[in-house]
Amino acid sequence: MFPRGFAWGAATAAYQIEGGWQADGRGPSIWDTFSHETGRVFGDQNGDVACKSYELWEEDLRSILQLGLTHYRLSVSWARLLPDGTTQHVNHKGVEYYNKVIDNLLTANVTPMVTLYHFDLPQALQDQGGWKSPNIAALFDSYARFCFQTFGDRVKLWITINEPYVCAKLGHEDGIHAPGLEEPGGRAAYLVGHNMLRAHALAWHSYDAFFRPKHEGLVSLAINSDWLEPLEPDCAEDVSATERHLAFTLGWFAWPVFVSGDYPEIMRAVIDANSKTHGFNSESRLPIFSKDEPPILGTADFFALNYYTSRKVTSGCGHSDILSMKSDRGAQEVLDPSWPISGVSWLAVVPHGLRRLLSYIKKNFSDPAIYITENGFAQVGSLEMEDVQRGKFYTETISEVAKAITEDGVNVRGYFAWSLMDNFEWADGYSVRFGLFHVDFSDEKRKRTMYRSGREYAKLILKYSTEHEGPHPNH
Repeated sequence: MFPRGFAWGAATAAYQIEGGWQADGRGPSIWDTFSHETGRVFGDQNGDVACKSYELWEEDLRSILQLGLTHYRLSVSWARLLPDGTTQHVNHKGVEYYNKVIDNLLTANVTPMVTLYHFDLPQALQDQGGWKSPNIAALFDSYARFCFQTFGDRVKLWITINEPYVCAKLGHEDGIHAPGLEEPGGRAAYLVGHNMLRAHALAWHSYDAFFRPKHEGLVSLAINSDWLEPLEPDCAEDVSATERHLAFTLGWFAWPVFVSGDYPEIMRAVIDANSKTHGFNSESRLPIFSKDEPPILGTADFFALNYYTSRKVTSGCGHSDILSMKSDRGAQEVLDPSWPISGVSWLAVVPHGLRRLLSYIKKNFSDPAIYITENGFAQVGSLEMEDVQRGKFYTETISEVAKAITEDGVNVRGYFAWSLMDNFEWADGYSVRFGLFHVDFSDEKRKRTMYRSGREYAKLILKYSTEHEGPHPNH
């Protein structure tokens, strides 16, 4: 059911697990600043200590080996490597740490997939305008080149930016993620998304020109998307609203990279029309790609997908009089009451939605190779080490991935569970647990203990990875 060399992985992110926020010359990031402000995060919690992975990497490696992972997705901290965000000041202790992690993984026959940016912009760059600044793309490219140069001889799978949609909307319009900006009207969020695409494209072209000939790796960006389908399939307005919603979420970043080099036409048309209605006559709130910069089209060597849930969609939105991303897309999300909820209210458990989304990507984005770079099930409230529901979730989800491969012909190359272990879940702090391993945050040593779901996932990996003989290729 799964091709030879299929990547069986789990994922983490630096700020969520490392701790050591001031250790060995690391600079502050926007999540340090944000989480230290009262009322930003559940219980005013923060990632100062987190899972202590900066100190306890060997414990993480032990967990990875217990699961039998063939791949491990991690992010490197920009602020730990380059404390002021620029290559003028390299923190060699940070370089040593990531060299150790990468080397240990390879020695254990585990292939690293490295994310350059997972929400944690150096505060020094935020002070200069952050992702709203036109200069950020070149700064990111310089950071990416530094990482390619430093680690690229061993890292063959790269993600430039994780979930640009979340960074743009939650961080710069809703204000519920760092840097915590509430700027309605869509302009800030669209600008941030635009600059992230520019940054990604510059980094991809740098890799392609200067590092790929020698290192022969692959580079992409991780795009998050729910599966969306019309509430009433026979209602033309619901069908249109669904298509529009997909254009404003998945299409916002996938369309320029995989299809046209520009944003979806419906996205541009709607934003321009709404801009005109609200008096933005001089320029669109959705920026234009410059012909003087390297092209966006084709800047992904595979499709990296973060999928968690699904929604039904109907037309209209409750805030149409207020200019925003939500009013631009003109669609309402509806939960199907038959879908069970996983811990947090937004996370309906819909494994078949992943299969449908994979088929949609195959059809609309030129049948790319796909890595599912995040997918998981949340636990809240009382601790359940015998987490039967989550084990069932992984079994059912991986079955749907198998169907996508064998019945739908989707070229899925890997699956990464979120997450290796319980960690700092952004604005939810430590109240939400996604781990295959439980972390005891009351224990100085942050003891890791495998959940039942971890054992179930390990069994699935063993079952499917031993169906083929021979070593697992790097990519």
